[in-house]
Amino acid sequence: MATPQNLFRPHKLSRALTLAGLVTLFGATPLLADEANNDQQAEPEEQIEVISVVGSFRGSLASALNQKRFETGATDTIKAEDIADFPDLNLAESLQRIPGVAISRVAGEGRQISVRGLGPDFTRVRINGMEAQSTSGGTDAIGGANRGRGFDFNTFSSDLFSELTVRKTASANVEEGSLGATVDLRTARPFDYDGLTFAANVQAGYNDQSEKIDPKGSFLFSNINDDRTFGYLISAAFSERNILDEGASTVRWNNVNNFGSYRGDAEAPELEQINAAFRPRLPRYDSYVHNVKRIGLASALEYRPTQETRFNLDVLYSKDDSTRQEAFMQGILNNSSLTGAMNVRDFEVDNTNTVTYASFENALIRNELRYDELSTEFLQFTLSAQHQLTDNLRIDGMIGRATSKFDNPIQTTVVMEKAGLDFSYDYRGSKRDNPELIFGAGAYDPNGWATNSVRLRPLGAENTFDSAAINLEYMLSDYLTLRGGLHYKNFEFETFEARRQSENAAGVEMTPDLIMNYNAGVGASTWLVPNLDAINARYNIYSNTGDFVVSSDFRRVDNFSAEEETLGAYLQLAFETEVGDTVIRGDVGGRYVSTDQSSTAWATIGGTQELITAKHSYNEFLPSLNLVFEPMDDVIIRFGYAEVMSRPGLSGIRPNVSVSVSGGARTISGGNPTLEPTRAKTYDLGLELYFDNESLLGVALFRKDIESYIQNLRETKPFTETGLPVQAAIDACNAGPGYGEASGCNENVEWQTTTPLNGPGGNLYGYEVQYQMPFSFLPEFWDRFGFIGNYTYVKAQMNYVNNTGVVLATRDLNGLSENTRSATLYYEDDKFAARVSMAYRSQYLTNAIGRDNNDMEGTNATRNIDAALSYQLTDNWKLTFEALNLTNEVDDQWVDSSGNRLTYYHATGRQYYLGAQYKF
Repeated sequence: MATPQNLFRPHKLSRALTLAGLVTLFGATPLLADEANNDQQAEPEEQIEVISVVGSFRGSLASALNQKRFETGATDTIKAEDIADFPDLNLAESLQRIPGVAISRVAGEGRQISVRGLGPDFTRVRINGMEAQSTSGGTDAIGGANRGRGFDFNTFSSDLFSELTVRKTASANVEEGSLGATVDLRTARPFDYDGLTFAANVQAGYNDQSEKIDPKGSFLFSNINDDRTFGYLISAAFSERNILDEGASTVRWNNVNNFGSYRGDAEAPELEQINAAFRPRLPRYDSYVHNVKRIGLASALEYRPTQETRFNLDVLYSKDDSTRQEAFMQGILNNSSLTGAMNVRDFEVDNTNTVTYASFENALIRNELRYDELSTEFLQFTLSAQHQLTDNLRIDGMIGRATSKFDNPIQTTVVMEKAGLDFSYDYRGSKRDNPELIFGAGAYDPNGWATNSVRLRPLGAENTFDSAAINLEYMLSDYLTLRGGLHYKNFEFETFEARRQSENAAGVEMTPDLIMNYNAGVGASTWLVPNLDAINARYNIYSNTGDFVVSSDFRRVDNFSAEEETLGAYLQLAFETEVGDTVIRGDVGGRYVSTDQSSTAWATIGGTQELITAKHSYNEFLPSLNLVFEPMDDVIIRFGYAEVMSRPGLSGIRPNVSVSVSGGARTISGGNPTLEPTRAKTYDLGLELYFDNESLLGVALFRKDIESYIQNLRETKPFTETGLPVQAAIDACNAGPGYGEASGCNENVEWQTTTPLNGPGGNLYGYEVQYQMPFSFLPEFWDRFGFIGNYTYVKAQMNYVNNTGVVLATRDLNGLSENTRSATLYYEDDKFAARVSMAYRSQYLTNAIGRDNNDMEGTNATRNIDAALSYQLTDNWKLTFEALNLTNEVDDQWVDSSGNRLTYYHATGRQYYLGAQYKF
């Protein structure tokens, strides 16, 4: 996409502060600086006002701020020095400092983002101008493997990227697919640097919980030939993390499964009270050990034969190899046959009807060990070109492919159990977050254990984007530019999962030599857990033979694929004029897109499983308008309106239906391949005051009128409107005696469907406040400090309904935090730089309609504090120190709004990095 200064000639009131000129002066993002130099050569009579900024960090902030200023839409950007200097483990953590962006974490680092209250499925990500997808695995507590449209940012190191931009308003020349935002990521290019450049960074990391030392490093080499027509660049990043992720969990609470007796009395009146109250289903200690190795490579070739022509080839590769071991020691309270045999010795119920403390005899204890090997491999090629055909006409194009392959070839869990033991738990008061679980002496004796189950569950997912685009820009006059273009995209998704036919013990006898000691940081003593290596050595559980045969046929529901082919076209008019003393600029246009969708899954037709493919097509016209008013110097008023859409989730469109006929009843349940996109009308109004150099006070109001949310609903319609193949109706009608065409059962009559549907919508609204300034008005020394801060408030509620459409509750949108804010206080002089930053996200719902009789489920607020120090030893050498998660923030998940019952509470420790950087 062209930068704003290339789209039209800047107005005389803003000519002296053009983005390109300021980028040149600040010394950040030299690609834009080179474009600015070209502009200056073309217009030698123009004079650029020089504003000096000392320090790379302040320069990058100023460059990003001025890029925001000259955009027509609402955007926020982080520049290269900013990314490199923030103590961030990956891109998600860099993005959390942008107003309105909140992140979710796994293993102590950011994984996915939400923008202005809308989750990762509503956010599109482009890398070097083309849409891409990256998926990874995770623990069950954070959703497991990603099989949706959300982008997993923890695949990439921030060091490979030179610019991150979050586009919060839509424009006709930006592809459709986002309700929340479009995130643009750009890797470095050779003309970003002035000739021969080499930079290297090595660090040693230490985590105070795992007590491990881990390496981290990156380098970049770039060069341009003497006549500045060709350049090449290669960069690489490597890191390893060993994380101990420990705490407690309950897998929710419930008030069923009655206990057998109280102090030996099966008729005791106390039983009525405890049996009616909520208790943890699986009160347990958890200990996860993560080993994460991440490598990334980025290369770029850039050819500029003339000032009018440019070619770029960008290649990005990333590989994330991880292992995770999960150990659990737990009491079993979620099985009626087991709780009925237990004797309650003591208990306490609080005022929310929660059994916060209980002690039992004859309990069942289960200890388990799970081991995963996981990898994500990402590869993208992008070839782009632009050419100035005439003084007024420019053409540019792009073609590329991005693939992301997630593989979890080993996911093995062995569960052992021992009955007849004493057990107690205590979540009272301060122990809510750090419960006390006491297991009887038999839990620490390796004799007498039985094998409950052996689970083998390999899985994976692969995404592929093929994209091509061509754009034309014609300058009608100094104040009008007409743009148009075509965009083609083909997206393919496939996922698989395999299991054993039965996950029973399969003859594995849990003898003492198959049990090992496990030293966890939680609990009162060394645990006993299954020894997977010893079990495999004896029983060959990975042989894929006999009882250990693993096949996708035993888990067909999670084997499905989808393909989307889209063709889009847009037309847009960019303009700039002056009414009185007010400069008005902006763009208006529309985007038309046609989507052909195909999805394949296993369906049950008349009791028989069949692999079926369903097709669906839809067309959208999406108008947009962005206006910028400059009523006086350094004051900008923005307004934006757009109609946007976000495609339905991949699991929702799979045709994994059950189609059955019983007498006159014809039913369909499962997925819905005819789901329509989620559509919305969006409104944005912003005021920005650039009151001093490098300074901004901005306020933005936003609203999204969302047409529908996807929920499970019941509907009656002809089979021909389901998107399913007609043969499925014929097969179901013929599956039993007395059915078939003669009975009136066919694809043209009405069938009752219970599937995901586009249900009632709702409104999302909120505001952002953004403030940035250096303290240059203060006396010497203090004038080297500065501050960046922002606050976002978002509110959106929806009606959650049952499958008949009856409203169960009106609650916040899942994943929406009402309040997010971040702040950074920095200091920078010629030698020394220091920063401390905070990112806060208020609590949010993960399930607005709770399970196990709890009203809702959610995650409590997080506040992460990081810091960074650096000292410039020489022109080439710099020492660095970074500290992440200084307050040892936890992942605190809960069920029930009144009980705030703990379901997952884990800490990963503080992370420190000491390093050195070399650059010439």
